[in-house]
Amino acid sequence: MLETAALAAGMSWASGFRLYLAVLAAGLLARFGWLELPQSLHFLTSDWVVGVAAAMAVAEFVADKVPGFDTVWDGIHTFIRIPAGAVLAAAAFGDLDPQWMAVAGLVGGTLAGTAHAAKAGARALINVSPEPFSNWTASFTEDVAATGSLALAFFLPVLFFVLLAVALVLAIWLLPKLWRGVRRLHGALTGRSRPPGAR
Repeated sequence: MLETAALAAGMSWASGFRLYLAVLAAGLLARFGWLELPQSLHFLTSDWVVGVAAAMAVAEFVADKVPGFDTVWDGIHTFIRIPAGAVLAAAAFGDLDPQWMAVAGLVGGTLAGTAHAAKAGARALINVSPEPFSNWTASFTEDVAATGSLALAFFLPVLFFVLLAVALVLAIWLLPKLWRGVRRLHGALTGRSRPPGAR
C-alpha cells in the first residue's frame, strides 16, 4: 500500500509541472524491469504511450525554456496536467477497491493542481524579467525536481512522503503570495494598455 500510494502521489505531483516526463519515466522503468507497476498502469509501457510521451517530454523541455511561451504552455496545460494527475493516481489504485480509486483520484488531482499552480504562478512573475537566465534556471530546477521526486517516489517512498510534506507546506505558504503578485502584474499590464485619461 505504501509503494502504491507513493507511486500515485509521485506521478500526480510530478504531473503538475512535468506530466510527460512522469509518464515516460514510469513507462520506461517498467519496460526495463526496474519498476513494478500495478496492472491498471501497464498501458504506460506500450510503444505508443512511450513514444508519444517521449516526443511530448522533449517538446515540453524546449517550450519551458522560452520566456513568455512557457506561460502560454502552462495556461494550456492547466486543462491537461490536473486531470492527468487525477487519472494516474486513480489508475495506480485500480487493482484495489473502487473507493480507493476515488480517493486517490481526488488527492492526485489536488497534488497536481497545487504543483501546477505554484509552477505557473512563479514562472509568470519570473517572465517579467527581461533577461532569460532566471527563466532557464527555474526551468532546469523544475527538471531536476521532477526527476528527483519521481526517483524517490518509485524507490524510496518514505523519504518521498517526508519531502512531499515539506513541499506542500512551502506551496501553501507560497501560493497566496504568487496570487497577489500575479494580480498586481495583471493590474499593471491592463493599466498600461488603457488610453491616457481612461479610468
